[in-house]
Amino acid sequence: MFYFLEGNMNLDGLIYLILAIMLGPAVLLAIIGLIVRNKNKKAAKILFILAAVYVIVSFGICGGMIA
Repeated sequence: MFYFLEGNMNLDGLIYLILAIMLGPAVLLAIIGLIVRNKNKKAAKILFILAAVYVIVSFGICGGMIA
């Protein structure tokens, strides 16, 4: 009945999900910034800054959940 309370659970998928949430959008923003860089340097710079801020915030929030 309460299989989720047993001791040998594999939570690897949860760790991968948290890492994807932490790094996925930042990598996507950085890739878009690299694509846009040739056409509009100011927009690319803003995207890089957003990616950096997202990584800092996500490591703070998600890292707090992991620890």
